[in-house]
This record gives sequence, structure tokens and C-alpha cells, in this order.
Amino acid sequence: MISQMNFLERIIYLLQNYGTSFLKGAGTTLVIAVVSTFIGCIIGFAVGIVQTIPVNTGRDSLLKRVLLRIVKIFLRIYVEVFRGTPMIVQAVFIYYGAAQLFNIQFGMWTSAFFVVSINTGAYMAESVRGGIISVDPGQMEGAKAIGMTHFQAMLHVIIPQAFRNIIPQIGNNFIINIKDTSVLSIISIVDLFFVHKSVAGALYTYFESATIVMAMYLVMTLVSSRLLLLWEKKLDGDDNYELVDTMGVGRQFGGTDAPTREGR
Repeated sequence: MISQMNFLERIIYLLQNYGTSFLKGAGTTLVIAVVSTFIGCIIGFAVGIVQTIPVNTGRDSLLKRVLLRIVKIFLRIYVEVFRGTPMIVQAVFIYYGAAQLFNIQFGMWTSAFFVVSINTGAYMAESVRGGIISVDPGQMEGAKAIGMTHFQAMLHVIIPQAFRNIIPQIGNNFIINIKDTSVLSIISIVDLFFVHKSVAGALYTYFESATIVMAMYLVMTLVSSRLLLLWEKKLDGDDNYELVDTMGVGRQFGGTDAPTREGR
């Protein structure tokens, strides 16, 4: 019967009969993308911060320098491996290879979150490292000059500025994860792309099903991009500032006006 329908009628037929499945698949895609991006950002921040820890040959002990060097080498290998190999290969390796080589049984959901998280973490690590490096070195020097330790300076001065610098990259990774979760269908994750393959394979409606899925991916990415842009603008604060005279400041400077810049 479906073979006698035209293109638009087949799309309507798929939406009427498999619309719920498409929506559930889209929900699975979003859950994996959101959770994995969040975990990946945590991993990325941890790795990026460790990679930027300075080594002082004059004050640091030999043991600390050696251990830090080993950790940095290990983290560099992690970043290069997961940035340099396709996510679909990583999914197959972890889901099937871990059980065969190391006798470690990963469930498909555990594998899905694990793969996307560590893949995102590898990319975020480089973004965080670049964000930290982009902060003016004088910020760290000024923080240490007022008595902050390296940890305190990173936590209260450097990281907040670096975080603001890499927000666009966080959003970019989230958008990428929405699309790249489609490779997880190879380990039987019932995401949006898996639903497409199932429906198209059963009814031979590859073009029609792909059209629906492409539209749904596009809606998810466009809406996510808009929300992330609004979040970024919210962190920027207001664009308008006015000069105000703080109470008593003018009199302290010989009666002259001493306006300060204060945002509303």
C-alpha cells in the first residue's frame, strides 16, 4: 500500500505510525548528548588544568616533577588517541573489545555515555588548556602578589575567565554530540538514527525516513544553538553602563568629581 503513495503521503504515513518512535529516539539522542557533554566538560577541565600546572625546578622536589611529567604524558596520550580516532571505532572497541580482551562487560548505555564523555573530554581538554593560556599572565602574577596560592589563583581568578572564553567551544561540542550520537547505533543504542534505520529497513522508505530524521536533527541543533547563544549573552551582562559618583569619593580628591564605572 505504501508503495502506491507519493512522497508527501509516505512522510505523513511514517509520522502517523512511527512518530512516537522518532520522538523517543530524539529524546535518547538529547539525553546522551546533554549528560555526556556535561561529564566531558568536567573531564576536559580536569585534564586541561593538570596540563597547565607549572613545574618549578628550583622549588619543586624531584619526585613531584617526575610524577607530574608522567601524568602529563599519560594525559597527552589520552587526548591524542581520542581526538585522532573516530567515535564509531571507539564505541566498537569499548563495547566489544573490552569484553573480549579484558573480560570487562560494559552495558550498551554505559558504553554510550562513556564513549561520548571521554571523546568530548579529549576535545575539551585542549579548549580548556587554550582558554587558560589565553588569560593574561599578569592575572596569575597579581593573584600571587596578594598572597594566593597557585590553586587559589586558578580557582578564583584564572578558571572563571577561561570558562567564559571557552563557552562557544562547549556549545560547539554539544551540537557535535547531538549529531555524533548517531554512530552509537552500531552498539544498538535506540537513538534517532537507529529508529531511522529500523523504519527504513522495514518499509523501504529510506528517503522519506531520512527526510524526517534530518529535519529533527536540524531542529534540535538550531534550538540548542539559540539557547546556548542566549546563555552566552546572559553571562556577558548588560551592554549599557552609566557613570556614577560614589558617595564621598569626589570630596576625597580635593572636591573634584571622581566618577566610577558601574554596570546596572
